[in-house]
Amino acid sequence: MKRKIGRTDRVDFPLLDLTNIDIKIDTGAYTSSIHCQEMRVEDNFLKCRFLDEEHPDYHNKEFVFDEYDVRVVKSSNGQTEVRYRILTEVLMFGKIYPIFLTLSDRTEMKFPVLIGRKFLTKRFMVDINKTNISFKLKEKANKK
Repeated sequence: MKRKIGRTDRVDFPLLDLTNIDIKIDTGAYTSSIHCQEMRVEDNFLKCRFLDEEHPDYHNKEFVFDEYDVRVVKSSNGQTEVRYRILTEVLMFGKIYPIFLTLSDRTEMKFPVLIGRKFLTKRFMVDINKTNISFKLKEKANKK
């Protein structure tokens, strides 16, 4: 049975050492993406900076990946662009899921992470009237 998820939430990315990161669920998007800038490859390592002004501890944090690939993605404005893609993990509802994230400059967007339907399919059902379902469950568990 699919778990219900709201239109937005807060999740953790344990392998990236990021906690309580705001995400937007977007069933119109196929891929998931994370807000990064200064993406570059040096000596076969992908380097980038994660940006999220809501989290001063993480804002402008540099990441280095030794495993990544490149994908052609059609963005919301209909333009195709080449993006780096990483495989990482996301913690939602007390469970760790593998997730592919493309690295994208989301400066104009409200949320630093967009979760698309490739990740959602067969796992979640979106209730657009709800928000932060996973985060509220985590907060409730932490109070015990």
